Amino acid sequence: MSAATILSKPMRWAAGGWAFFIAENFILSENRTYLIENFGDDAYHYAYGTLSTAAMSSVFYGYFRKVKDAPPLLFKGPVPLGAKVASFVCLSLGLGMASQIPPKIQIPVEFVTSNSADENITIATSAAAEAVVGPAPPTEGGGGWKVRCPFDFTDNKDTNSPVHGLERISRHPGLWSFGLLGLGSSFLVPSLPQRVWLAMPSMVALIGGAHTDSRFRRGMGGELSEEYDKVTSNVPLLAMLSGAQGNVIDVLNDFSSEIKPLNAAVAVGTADSLLIWAEFSTSLTPEIIPLLLLQEVGSHFVSSKGRMVRR
Repeated sequence: MSAATILSKPMRWAAGGWAFFIAENFILSENRTYLIENFGDDAYHYAYGTLSTAAMSSVFYGYFRKVKDAPPLLFKGPVPLGAKVASFVCLSLGLGMASQIPPKIQIPVEFVTSNSADENITIATSAAAEAVVGPAPPTEGGGGWKVRCPFDFTDNKDTNSPVHGLERISRHPGLWSFGLLGLGSSFLVPSLPQRVWLAMPSMVALIGGAHTDSRFRRGMGGELSEEYDKVTSNVPLLAMLSGAQGNVIDVLNDFSSEIKPLNAAVAVGTADSLLIWAEFSTSLTPEIIPLLLLQEVGSHFVSSKGRMVRR
């Protein structure tokens, strides 16, 4: 790849806006205490909001006006098989992590045995869901098929374990679901500048997550206990597969019982649908991708609230 290609205007727009976004977040959050002490909390947050808005405006202006469909093209015709596989893995993992945030999806009917009927099992599996659906009707002659709420609102988190569910994958599942969504989408486009733009959110997750961990270890804006730090990682799956959480097979078994399986299945199906969409779409990338990225950026960075993004 020539220097002229790397330094071309579309490439500068593809990486420059995201780089500005990363830099202003890093500099302002690192100097948070100094800036607030000297200029006040309101001034600090006004400056943060203004710079973040300017950065994201440049990111999306660059995409729609300078980057989208810009040459050079990495392939012509259908998406190569290797790119499809890489995209599917990244999209499935990213969407799978995002799918664990809503309540657990469950099949809206269940077969109740005579024993469970005698024990007065309700339609829903939680008090919250029961309030929506109501108690189970009286059973006659034993068990049978019963209707229940399609969402399970119970929280099965093991409070005795230092790590649970998505925390096993990464300390920053929100950031990385955003980053992997962009990275997975990048493999589907032939335009090199467009691919760089779509891959940059993964750098936001990598650098932003590492910097948040660094600040929390120093007690700046939050806390990161030594025990939690040892058994988790910023980079997805690193702690799980490195043995930091124990025997890998046992960890995978525990993880499978902690996640919401139907939610994950819907996420994988959505990833497959996006691949099919990209294959038959007349545009190089479905426009929903940058819009989803904008939504993620807004929820994880523009807001100053939340455990992993507190400034």
